[in-house]
Amino acid sequence: MGTAMTDAEPSDCRPERGSSSDALDEMWRSQQRWWHGLFAALVVTTVVVMVVEGKPHLGSRLACVVVIGVAYAVWGRRGMGERDPFAGMLYLGVAWGLMVVLMALDGTGTAWILTFGLFPQTWAILPRNRAAGTVVAAILLIGAVRLWNGPRTGDDAVGIAISTVIMLVLSLTLGLFIDRIIREADTRARTIDELHRTQDELAAAERAQGVAGERERISREIHDTLAQGFTSVVTLARATELALDRGDLSAVRERLRLIEHTAADNLSEARLIVAELTPGHLQSRTLSEALQRLVDAVSAESGMAGTVRIEGEPVVLPANSEVVLLRTAQEGLSNVRRHSGASTFEVSLSYAADGPVALVVTDDGVGFDPAAQARGYGLDGATARATEVGGRFDVDSRPGAGSRLRVEVPR
Repeated sequence: MGTAMTDAEPSDCRPERGSSSDALDEMWRSQQRWWHGLFAALVVTTVVVMVVEGKPHLGSRLACVVVIGVAYAVWGRRGMGERDPFAGMLYLGVAWGLMVVLMALDGTGTAWILTFGLFPQTWAILPRNRAAGTVVAAILLIGAVRLWNGPRTGDDAVGIAISTVIMLVLSLTLGLFIDRIIREADTRARTIDELHRTQDELAAAERAQGVAGERERISREIHDTLAQGFTSVVTLARATELALDRGDLSAVRERLRLIEHTAADNLSEARLIVAELTPGHLQSRTLSEALQRLVDAVSAESGMAGTVRIEGEPVVLPANSEVVLLRTAQEGLSNVRRHSGASTFEVSLSYAADGPVALVVTDDGVGFDPAAQARGYGLDGATARATEVGGRFDVDSRPGAGSRLRVEVPR
Protein backbone atom coordinates (compact mmCIF):
# COMPACT_ATOMS: atom_id res chain seq x y z
CA MET A 1 0.00 0.00 0.00
CA GLY A 2 2.99 2.28 -0.28
CA THR A 3 3.41 2.75 3.47
CA ALA A 4 5.77 2.25 6.37
CA MET A 5 5.84 0.48 9.72
CA THR A 6 6.43 1.61 13.28
CA ASP A 7 8.82 -0.05 15.70
CA ALA A 8 7.43 -3.42 16.65
CA GLU A 9 7.19 -4.70 20.18
CA PRO A 10 8.92 -7.98 21.00
CA SER A 11 5.65 -9.85 20.54
CA ASP A 12 5.39 -8.55 17.00
CA CYS A 13 7.26 -10.35 14.28
CA ARG A 14 7.17 -7.34 11.96
CA PRO A 15 10.56 -5.81 11.13
CA GLU A 16 11.35 -2.55 12.85
CA ARG A 17 10.57 0.74 11.19
CA GLY A 18 13.55 2.06 9.35
CA SER A 19 14.98 -1.41 8.63
CA SER A 20 13.98 -1.23 4.96
CA SER A 21 16.47 -0.18 2.38
CA ASP A 22 16.58 3.13 0.59
CA ALA A 23 15.16 1.40 -2.48
CA LEU A 24 12.08 0.31 -0.54
CA ASP A 25 11.71 3.78 0.96
CA GLU A 26 11.81 5.26 -2.51
CA MET A 27 9.14 2.81 -3.67
CA TRP A 28 6.91 3.83 -0.76
CA ARG A 29 7.38 7.51 -1.52
CA SER A 30 6.67 7.06 -5.22
CA GLN A 31 3.28 5.52 -4.37
CA GLN A 32 2.24 8.14 -1.84
CA ARG A 33 0.51 10.46 -4.30
CA TRP A 34 -1.75 7.62 -5.46
CA TRP A 35 -2.58 6.71 -1.87
CA HIS A 36 -3.29 10.34 -0.98
CA GLY A 37 -5.52 10.67 -4.03
CA LEU A 38 -7.46 7.52 -3.16
CA PHE A 39 -8.21 8.65 0.38
CA ALA A 40 -9.12 12.13 -0.82
CA ALA A 41 -11.59 10.52 -3.24
CA LEU A 42 -13.12 8.49 -0.37
CA VAL A 43 -13.54 11.65 1.72
CA VAL A 44 -15.16 13.53 -1.17
CA THR A 45 -17.43 10.57 -1.98
CA THR A 46 -18.57 10.35 1.65
CA VAL A 47 -19.35 14.09 1.73
CA VAL A 48 -21.28 13.94 -1.54
CA VAL A 49 -23.35 10.92 -0.44
CA MET A 50 -24.15 12.56 2.90
CA VAL A 51 -25.24 15.79 1.20
CA VAL A 52 -27.39 13.90 -1.32
CA GLU A 53 -29.04 11.86 1.45
CA GLY A 54 -29.82 14.95 3.52
CA LYS A 55 -30.20 12.96 6.75
CA PRO A 56 -30.30 14.57 10.21
CA HIS A 57 -27.14 15.93 11.86
CA LEU A 58 -25.70 16.66 8.41
CA GLY A 59 -23.50 19.50 9.65
CA SER A 60 -22.01 17.45 12.47
CA ARG A 61 -21.42 14.45 10.23
CA LEU A 62 -19.77 16.58 7.53
CA ALA A 63 -17.59 18.21 10.18
CA CYS A 64 -16.40 14.78 11.36
CA VAL A 65 -15.53 13.73 7.81
CA VAL A 66 -13.69 17.00 7.12
CA VAL A 67 -11.72 16.72 10.38
CA ILE A 68 -10.69 13.16 9.44
CA GLY A 69 -9.48 14.45 6.07
CA VAL A 70 -7.55 17.31 7.70
CA ALA A 71 -6.05 14.94 10.29
CA TYR A 72 -4.83 12.72 7.47
CA ALA A 73 -3.27 15.69 5.68
CA VAL A 74 -1.54 16.89 8.86
CA TRP A 75 -0.58 13.65 10.65
CA GLY A 76 -1.59 10.67 8.53
CA ARG A 77 0.68 11.51 5.61
CA ARG A 78 3.63 11.93 7.97
CA GLY A 79 2.81 8.67 9.72
CA MET A 80 2.88 6.82 6.42
CA GLY A 81 5.14 8.68 4.04
CA GLU A 82 7.73 9.92 6.55
CA ARG A 83 7.44 7.01 8.99
CA ASP A 84 6.62 9.21 11.99
CA PRO A 85 5.18 6.81 14.63
CA PHE A 86 3.73 9.53 16.86
CA ALA A 87 2.02 11.33 13.96
CA GLY A 88 0.62 8.05 12.65
CA MET A 89 -0.86 6.99 15.99
CA LEU A 90 -2.27 10.49 16.61
CA TYR A 91 -4.02 10.39 13.24
CA LEU A 92 -5.48 6.92 13.84
CA GLY A 93 -6.74 7.93 17.27
CA VAL A 94 -8.54 10.97 15.84
CA ALA A 95 -9.86 9.12 12.78
CA TRP A 96 -11.24 6.08 14.60
CA GLY A 97 -12.67 8.22 17.39
CA LEU A 98 -14.58 10.34 14.88
CA MET A 99 -15.69 7.17 13.06
CA VAL A 100 -17.43 6.04 16.26
CA VAL A 101 -19.12 9.45 16.50
CA LEU A 102 -20.15 9.22 12.84
CA MET A 103 -21.69 5.82 13.39
CA ALA A 104 -23.69 7.24 16.28
CA LEU A 105 -24.94 10.09 14.09
CA ASP A 106 -25.19 8.33 10.73
CA GLY A 107 -28.18 6.05 10.72
CA THR A 108 -27.58 5.03 7.09
CA GLY A 109 -24.00 3.80 7.63
CA THR A 110 -22.61 6.09 4.92
CA ALA A 111 -19.51 6.59 7.04
CA TRP A 112 -18.48 3.00 6.27
CA ILE A 113 -17.11 4.36 2.98
CA LEU A 114 -14.18 5.85 4.90
CA THR A 115 -13.23 2.47 6.35
CA PHE A 116 -11.99 1.39 2.91
CA GLY A 117 -9.15 3.80 3.60
CA LEU A 118 -8.87 3.57 7.37
CA PHE A 119 -8.40 -0.20 7.54
CA PRO A 120 -5.40 -0.31 5.15
CA GLN A 121 -3.94 2.79 6.83
CA THR A 122 -4.13 1.13 10.24
CA TRP A 123 -2.31 -1.98 9.01
CA ALA A 124 0.26 0.12 7.21
CA ILE A 125 1.04 2.50 10.08
CA LEU A 126 1.01 0.12 13.07
CA PRO A 127 2.87 -3.15 13.69
CA ARG A 128 0.84 -6.26 12.94
CA ASN A 129 -0.32 -7.17 16.46
CA ARG A 130 -1.10 -3.59 17.39
CA ALA A 131 -2.91 -3.01 14.11
CA ALA A 132 -5.02 -6.14 14.58
CA GLY A 133 -5.95 -5.07 18.10
CA THR A 134 -6.88 -1.57 16.92
CA VAL A 135 -9.05 -2.87 14.08
CA VAL A 136 -10.86 -5.40 16.31
CA ALA A 137 -11.47 -2.80 19.03
CA ALA A 138 -12.73 -0.23 16.51
CA ILE A 139 -15.13 -2.63 14.78
CA LEU A 140 -16.51 -3.95 18.07
CA LEU A 141 -16.96 -0.42 19.40
CA ILE A 142 -18.71 0.65 16.21
CA GLY A 143 -20.90 -2.46 16.41
CA ALA A 144 -21.81 -1.60 20.01
CA VAL A 145 -22.70 1.96 18.98
CA ARG A 146 -24.87 0.65 16.17
CA LEU A 147 -26.66 -1.70 18.56
CA TRP A 148 -27.21 1.17 20.97
CA ASN A 149 -28.47 3.30 18.10
CA GLY A 150 -30.58 0.48 16.65
CA PRO A 151 -33.95 1.51 18.07
CA ARG A 152 -33.57 4.95 16.51
CA THR A 153 -32.29 3.79 13.13
CA GLY A 154 -34.48 0.69 12.95
CA ASP A 155 -31.50 -1.64 12.42
CA ASP A 156 -32.00 -5.25 13.47
CA ALA A 157 -29.67 -6.47 16.22
CA VAL A 158 -29.02 -9.75 14.41
CA GLY A 159 -28.19 -7.91 11.20
CA ILE A 160 -25.83 -5.59 13.06
CA ALA A 161 -24.10 -8.56 14.70
CA ILE A 162 -23.73 -10.40 11.38
CA SER A 163 -22.43 -7.32 9.56
CA THR A 164 -20.00 -6.65 12.41
CA VAL A 165 -18.61 -10.19 12.22
CA ILE A 166 -18.34 -9.99 8.42
CA MET A 167 -16.56 -6.65 8.65
CA LEU A 168 -14.25 -8.04 11.31
CA VAL A 169 -13.29 -11.05 9.20
CA LEU A 170 -12.83 -9.00 6.04
CA SER A 171 -10.76 -6.32 7.76
CA LEU A 172 -8.48 -8.87 9.44
CA THR A 173 -8.05 -10.81 6.20
CA LEU A 174 -7.26 -7.63 4.30
CA GLY A 175 -4.91 -6.50 7.05
CA LEU A 176 -2.99 -9.75 7.13
CA PHE A 177 -2.69 -9.63 3.34
CA ILE A 178 -1.35 -6.07 3.49
CA ASP A 179 1.01 -7.01 6.30
CA ARG A 180 2.33 -9.96 4.30
CA ILE A 181 2.98 -7.75 1.28
CA ILE A 182 4.85 -5.24 3.43
CA ARG A 183 6.86 -7.99 5.12
CA GLU A 184 7.84 -9.57 1.81
CA ALA A 185 8.79 -6.21 0.36
CA ASP A 186 10.85 -5.40 3.43
CA THR A 187 12.53 -8.81 3.31
CA ARG A 188 13.39 -8.32 -0.35
CA ALA A 189 14.71 -4.87 0.43
CA ARG A 190 16.92 -6.22 3.21
CA THR A 191 18.14 -8.94 0.87
CA ILE A 192 19.02 -6.29 -1.69
CA ASP A 193 20.80 -4.34 1.05
CA GLU A 194 22.79 -7.44 1.95
CA LEU A 195 23.70 -7.98 -1.69
CA HIS A 196 24.77 -4.35 -2.03
CA ARG A 197 26.87 -4.59 1.12
CA THR A 198 28.41 -7.83 -0.12
CA GLN A 199 29.16 -6.22 -3.48
CA ASP A 200 30.72 -3.24 -1.72
CA GLU A 201 32.83 -5.55 0.43
CA LEU A 202 33.93 -7.53 -2.62
CA ALA A 203 34.76 -4.32 -4.47
CA ALA A 204 36.77 -3.10 -1.48
CA ALA A 205 38.55 -6.45 -1.27
CA GLU A 206 39.32 -6.32 -4.99
CA ARG A 207 40.65 -2.78 -4.64
CA ALA A 208 42.79 -3.84 -1.69
CA GLN A 209 44.00 -6.86 -3.65
CA GLY A 210 44.79 -4.62 -6.59
CA VAL A 211 46.74 -2.24 -4.37
CA ALA A 212 48.62 -5.16 -2.80
CA GLY A 213 49.32 -6.61 -6.24
CA GLU A 214 50.60 -3.27 -7.50
CA ARG A 215 52.82 -2.90 -4.46
CA GLU A 216 54.19 -6.39 -5.00
CA ARG A 217 54.78 -5.63 -8.69
CA ILE A 218 56.64 -2.43 -7.89
CA SER A 219 58.65 -4.19 -5.16
CA ARG A 220 59.68 -6.92 -7.60
CA GLU A 221 60.56 -4.38 -10.26
CA ILE A 222 62.63 -2.34 -7.82
CA HIS A 223 64.44 -5.44 -6.59
CA ASP A 224 65.07 -6.81 -10.07
CA THR A 225 66.14 -3.52 -11.63
CA LEU A 226 66.82 -0.46 -9.50
CA ALA A 227 68.31 -2.25 -6.49
CA GLN A 228 70.61 -4.31 -8.69
CA GLY A 229 71.54 -1.24 -10.70
CA PHE A 230 72.44 0.70 -7.58
CA THR A 231 74.48 -2.28 -6.36
CA SER A 232 76.39 -2.16 -9.63
CA VAL A 233 76.97 1.57 -9.25
CA VAL A 234 78.35 1.06 -5.72
CA THR A 235 80.60 -1.78 -6.91
CA LEU A 236 81.86 0.25 -9.85
CA ALA A 237 82.44 3.31 -7.66
CA ARG A 238 84.62 1.26 -5.31
CA ALA A 239 86.51 -0.18 -8.29
CA THR A 240 86.99 3.35 -9.61
CA GLU A 241 88.45 4.45 -6.27
CA LEU A 242 90.92 1.57 -6.38
CA ALA A 243 91.86 2.46 -9.96
CA LEU A 244 92.47 6.06 -8.89
CA ASP A 245 94.74 4.87 -6.10
CA ARG A 246 96.71 2.90 -8.69
CA GLY A 247 96.77 5.84 -11.07
CA ASP A 248 95.08 3.74 -13.77
CA LEU A 249 93.19 6.52 -15.58
CA SER A 250 92.09 4.21 -18.38
CA ALA A 251 90.35 1.92 -15.87
CA VAL A 252 88.84 4.97 -14.17
CA ARG A 253 87.35 6.20 -17.44
CA GLU A 254 85.97 2.74 -18.20
CA ARG A 255 84.41 2.46 -14.73
CA LEU A 256 82.89 5.94 -15.02
CA ARG A 257 81.43 5.01 -18.40
CA LEU A 258 79.85 1.90 -16.88
CA ILE A 259 78.52 3.95 -13.95
CA GLU A 260 76.96 6.42 -16.38
CA HIS A 261 75.34 3.66 -18.45
CA THR A 262 74.06 1.84 -15.35
CA ALA A 263 72.61 5.03 -13.88
CA ALA A 264 70.95 5.86 -17.21
CA ASP A 265 69.44 2.38 -17.35
CA ASN A 266 68.20 2.75 -13.78
CA LEU A 267 66.59 6.09 -14.60
CA SER A 268 64.87 4.54 -17.61
CA GLU A 269 63.70 1.57 -15.55
CA ALA A 270 62.31 3.87 -12.85
CA ARG A 271 60.22 5.73 -15.40
CA LEU A 272 59.01 2.50 -16.97
CA ILE A 273 58.07 0.99 -13.60
CA VAL A 274 55.81 3.95 -12.92
CA ALA A 275 54.28 3.68 -16.40
CA GLU A 276 54.21 -0.16 -16.24
CA LEU A 277 55.71 -0.43 -19.72
CA THR A 278 58.19 -2.80 -21.33
CA PRO A 279 61.50 -2.98 -19.40
CA GLY A 280 64.21 -0.67 -20.62
CA HIS A 281 66.47 -3.53 -21.68
CA LEU A 282 63.79 -4.69 -24.14
CA GLN A 283 63.13 -1.27 -25.61
CA SER A 284 64.13 -1.49 -29.32
CA ARG A 285 65.96 -4.77 -28.64
CA THR A 286 65.26 -8.46 -29.05
CA LEU A 287 65.34 -10.68 -25.98
CA SER A 288 68.64 -12.25 -27.02
CA GLU A 289 70.18 -8.79 -27.50
CA ALA A 290 68.97 -7.69 -24.07
CA LEU A 291 70.46 -10.83 -22.51
CA GLN A 292 73.79 -10.23 -24.26
CA ARG A 293 73.89 -6.68 -22.91
CA LEU A 294 73.22 -7.91 -19.38
CA VAL A 295 75.96 -10.54 -19.60
CA ASP A 296 78.44 -8.01 -20.99
CA ALA A 297 77.66 -5.57 -18.17
CA VAL A 298 78.12 -8.20 -15.46
CA SER A 299 81.37 -9.40 -17.04
CA ALA A 300 82.70 -5.85 -17.19
CA GLU A 301 81.76 -5.15 -13.56
CA SER A 302 82.92 -8.43 -12.02
CA GLY A 303 85.71 -9.62 -14.28
CA MET A 304 83.98 -13.00 -14.67
CA ALA A 305 83.75 -14.60 -18.10
CA GLY A 306 80.13 -14.73 -19.25
CA THR A 307 78.51 -16.17 -22.35
CA VAL A 308 75.08 -16.23 -23.95
CA ARG A 309 73.85 -19.33 -25.76
CA ILE A 310 70.72 -19.44 -27.93
CA GLU A 311 69.26 -22.83 -28.89
CA GLY A 312 66.51 -23.39 -31.42
CA GLU A 313 64.72 -20.96 -33.70
CA PRO A 314 63.81 -17.74 -31.83
CA VAL A 315 60.11 -16.88 -31.84
CA VAL A 316 58.22 -13.77 -30.82
CA LEU A 317 56.83 -14.22 -27.32
CA PRO A 318 54.13 -12.24 -25.51
CA ALA A 319 55.58 -9.17 -23.84
CA ASN A 320 54.83 -10.42 -20.32
CA SER A 321 56.62 -13.72 -21.04
CA GLU A 322 59.71 -11.88 -22.29
CA VAL A 323 59.64 -9.72 -19.16
CA VAL A 324 59.61 -12.86 -16.99
CA LEU A 325 62.62 -14.30 -18.83
CA LEU A 326 64.54 -11.02 -18.66
CA ARG A 327 63.81 -10.41 -14.97
CA THR A 328 64.83 -13.98 -14.11
CA ALA A 329 68.09 -13.49 -15.98
CA GLN A 330 68.69 -10.25 -14.07
CA GLU A 331 68.04 -11.97 -10.74
CA GLY A 332 70.28 -14.90 -11.64
CA LEU A 333 73.13 -12.64 -12.76
CA SER A 334 72.76 -10.51 -9.65
CA ASN A 335 73.22 -13.61 -7.50
CA VAL A 336 76.18 -14.70 -9.63
CA ARG A 337 77.86 -11.32 -9.20
CA ARG A 338 77.23 -10.94 -5.47
CA HIS A 339 77.29 -14.43 -3.98
CA SER A 340 78.67 -17.11 -6.29
CA GLY A 341 82.41 -16.43 -6.26
CA ALA A 342 82.38 -17.91 -9.78
CA SER A 343 84.92 -17.39 -12.54
CA THR A 344 82.53 -18.18 -15.40
CA PHE A 345 78.80 -18.11 -15.95
CA GLU A 346 76.38 -18.71 -18.80
CA VAL A 347 72.88 -17.62 -19.80
CA SER A 348 71.17 -20.00 -22.20
CA LEU A 349 67.86 -19.41 -23.96
CA SER A 350 66.23 -22.50 -25.47
CA TYR A 351 63.33 -22.44 -27.95
CA ALA A 352 61.88 -25.95 -28.08
CA ALA A 353 60.06 -26.84 -31.29
CA ASP A 354 56.77 -27.76 -29.64
CA GLY A 355 57.42 -26.91 -26.00
CA PRO A 356 58.01 -24.02 -23.66
CA VAL A 357 60.79 -21.47 -23.89
CA ALA A 358 63.41 -22.03 -21.19
CA LEU A 359 66.04 -19.70 -19.78
CA VAL A 360 68.86 -21.11 -17.65
CA VAL A 361 71.53 -19.21 -15.68
CA THR A 362 74.51 -21.35 -14.55
CA ASP A 363 77.80 -20.59 -12.83
CA ASP A 364 80.82 -22.50 -11.50
CA GLY A 365 80.78 -20.80 -8.12
CA VAL A 366 80.59 -22.04 -4.56
CA GLY A 367 76.95 -23.07 -4.82
CA PHE A 368 74.55 -23.44 -1.91
CA ASP A 369 71.97 -25.78 -0.43
CA PRO A 370 68.52 -24.56 -1.61
CA ALA A 371 66.81 -26.46 1.20
CA ALA A 372 68.93 -24.80 3.89
CA GLN A 373 69.31 -21.38 2.29
CA ALA A 374 66.54 -18.90 3.09
CA ARG A 375 64.95 -17.81 -0.16
CA GLY A 376 65.40 -14.11 -0.75
CA TYR A 377 62.83 -11.80 -2.19
CA GLY A 378 64.39 -12.14 -5.65
CA LEU A 379 63.89 -15.90 -5.88
CA ASP A 380 60.37 -15.61 -4.48
CA GLY A 381 59.65 -12.86 -6.99
CA ALA A 382 60.98 -15.01 -9.84
CA THR A 383 58.65 -17.83 -8.78
CA ALA A 384 55.69 -15.47 -8.64
CA ARG A 385 56.48 -14.00 -12.04
CA ALA A 386 56.68 -17.40 -13.69
CA THR A 387 53.44 -18.53 -12.10
CA GLU A 388 51.61 -15.43 -13.33
CA VAL A 389 52.26 -16.37 -16.98
CA GLY A 390 51.64 -20.09 -16.54
CA GLY A 391 55.31 -21.02 -16.29
CA ARG A 392 57.53 -22.44 -13.57
CA PHE A 393 60.79 -21.57 -11.86
CA ASP A 394 63.28 -23.79 -10.01
CA VAL A 395 66.75 -23.65 -8.52
CA ASP A 396 69.32 -26.46 -8.63
CA SER A 397 72.49 -26.06 -6.58
CA ARG A 398 74.67 -27.72 -3.97
CA PRO A 399 77.74 -26.57 -2.06
CA GLY A 400 80.89 -26.63 -4.16
CA ALA A 401 79.07 -27.44 -7.41
CA GLY A 402 77.86 -24.07 -8.66
CA SER A 403 74.22 -23.18 -9.19
CA ARG A 404 71.57 -23.34 -11.87
CA LEU A 405 68.41 -21.21 -12.14
CA ARG A 406 65.81 -22.27 -14.70
CA VAL A 407 62.53 -20.69 -15.76
CA GLU A 408 60.08 -21.95 -18.38
CA VAL A 409 57.27 -19.95 -19.98
CA PRO A 410 54.70 -21.08 -22.54
CA ARG A 411 54.91 -19.80 -26.08
